[in-house]
Amino acid sequence: MSTVSIFNDVIGPVMRGPSSSHCAAALRIGRLARDLMEGDIAEVLVEFDRSGSLPTTHESQGSDMGLFGGLLGWDADDERLPDSAQALADAGIKLRFETVDVGDPHPNTYRLTLRNTREEHSLIAISTGGGMIEVLSIDGTALSMDGGYHETLIWLPKGTAAEFAADEVTRHDAGESQLIQVKAAAFVEHPAAIAVRRLAPVLPVPSRRDMSVPFTSCAEMLAQDGETKTALWRLAAAYEMARGNFTEREVIDKMIAIVRILRKSIASGIAGTQYEDRVLGHQSGRFNELMQAGRLLDGGALNRVVLYVTALMEVKSSMGVIVAAPTAGACAALPGAVIGMAEAMGKSEEEMAQAMLASGLIGVFIATRWTFAAEVGGCQAEGGAAASMAAAALVTLAGGTRDQSIAAASMAFQSMLGLICDPIANRVEAPCLGKNVMAASNALSCANMALADFDPLIPLDEVIDAAKAVAERMPREHRCTSLGGLAVTPTSLEIEKKLGAKKAKGCGGCGSC
Repeated sequence: MSTVSIFNDVIGPVMRGPSSSHCAAALRIGRLARDLMEGDIAEVLVEFDRSGSLPTTHESQGSDMGLFGGLLGWDADDERLPDSAQALADAGIKLRFETVDVGDPHPNTYRLTLRNTREEHSLIAISTGGGMIEVLSIDGTALSMDGGYHETLIWLPKGTAAEFAADEVTRHDAGESQLIQVKAAAFVEHPAAIAVRRLAPVLPVPSRRDMSVPFTSCAEMLAQDGETKTALWRLAAAYEMARGNFTEREVIDKMIAIVRILRKSIASGIAGTQYEDRVLGHQSGRFNELMQAGRLLDGGALNRVVLYVTALMEVKSSMGVIVAAPTAGACAALPGAVIGMAEAMGKSEEEMAQAMLASGLIGVFIATRWTFAAEVGGCQAEGGAAASMAAAALVTLAGGTRDQSIAAASMAFQSMLGLICDPIANRVEAPCLGKNVMAASNALSCANMALADFDPLIPLDEVIDAAKAVAERMPREHRCTSLGGLAVTPTSLEIEKKLGAKKAKGCGGCGSC
């Protein structure tokens, strides 16, 4: 798989939907499946392994919405996504879901069989966290693609020579023929091809030949930078310059663009959001009124942070545009903390972007060693990562050092180990809101502790490894399956039942029930 990119894996995608692991990833899988069928799809069979997370979550957490949008060729922030099921039906595409017992090792595994009047293809892919994916097989042939390349699949007669100017060429046995998988910056051709399929990239930062990054772990970065003690955001910019072939100015401008999307989303959340199929209504407006009137406990800038976190979570739950940073379920802690604190300090958007870049590098270290997927690691993989990233960002805003930023990230993550994922009523709203607020508050506390040179004791890389070890011992029920914790309380089940009844009736959400 390709090397982690801040803009691919950590701060992004820009999307709609409750969960990046479900919605954005499913959309990207759907886009690749559409390309495999050259846009001509008549029927789709979707199979989920009974022991995975998707049988119980695919409808309520956005997998269906994302997958349908991808099959239609839409982008992850398309405003039509909430109506993708109807659009799929209007396009004449027949859809069937089945739960199967196949023992898929990854909990977020999609098995798609696609047909039209001429042909049938199959695709197996996984969502790896934060909207990232990997295709594992096509038509029963094991291969690997993550959406970072122009992928040309060429079926040739066995024994046919095939040479390409490409980043990577892999030959697979495909029964009576050979399948040549070509990863390149553009699609390729072959005159003897029996069939050709062109799968376009779905990631914003493409992969390329001979790409290398200066470091992939915190320890490597510290060893390389040594006593220079470069600011963390500059080290992040250097990393992404190498990963994406960008200039420093391009990296900063990309992050400023994300900051502007986030500020717009925060404002829309405070102004008010509506969506029928959600647990919590508009609450940030009331919080803002009381904060402005001085009727809340004096939390200083933390109250603004809580407001912004709440607003972003409400935008997410109303299918508005958010940025998965690092995921949709944990989309609010980092930007809410950074933008809220930066505004309270009178900082510019460029300084906000620098803080976000610093957080992005912490996210690189997490994603390289582990995952952001709650289905794999519980909420410690989402909320814990967000707290760690936000703590480093806040130290950067305060003008702290490289080492203080890393210390803050380590301390914030340490206090989030063991956090389970147990969404109430199978919606990614609560206790997700509280966990995002907790992550942001934790980040602020740890940032101040680091600025005062508190000792984190455990190096960041070791904390990440410890979280991974905890996840390996965490029961499946506590890893985003809606089968444990608050998700199975009587009240949670009753809320889910009522939401399901309203949806079945086409209720307009008057609130009488």
